[in-house]
Amino acid sequence: MSEPDADPDSDPEGGADEASAENSDAEVTEADVQGDPNIVVAYEDGGRYYTEDDIPTFHVAEDGTIDWLTYSGFRRYHSECHVCHGPDGEGSTYAPAIKNSAVNMDYYDFYDVVVNGRKNGNSVMPSFGDNANVMCYLDDIYVYLKARGAGEVARGRPANKEPKSDMIREMENACMGG
Repeated sequence: MSEPDADPDSDPEGGADEASAENSDAEVTEADVQGDPNIVVAYEDGGRYYTEDDIPTFHVAEDGTIDWLTYSGFRRYHSECHVCHGPDGEGSTYAPAIKNSAVNMDYYDFYDVVVNGRKNGNSVMPSFGDNANVMCYLDDIYVYLKARGAGEVARGRPANKEPKSDMIREMENACMGG
């Protein structure tokens, strides 16, 4: 996934001006996320966590256990996204870091870039709208990157995770045609 960290409406090519790109992948500090309504869990539904605005978010328990979607997002990110964007959303010589994109970018803009792709100069983010391995797990990837960008999940495979709920299992099976 390339460059889901800039405003797609900033120019007719769907790219972004430099200020927008820098702002959306700017370093996120602990002060930025304390009480941030785009991060704070407002409610849980079947093992999925949401903000007050019904946007998927992550949950990390006091003992470091993460929610299933964040864990699944780690797995899905590393199967589909890390080739371009580097391990743990840190970026590469090929594509930018995106670990802060899920914190700084609107959920619906993030979704749009992944589904439809984007071209910004020589940088091309392909469309993943027809890829079930991405689309069925897009919220998972989003909450994983949000947790990484907020500094709540360290680099590497998360050690402890909540079990996959029946609701998540059913949604996954329905999406994957199982």
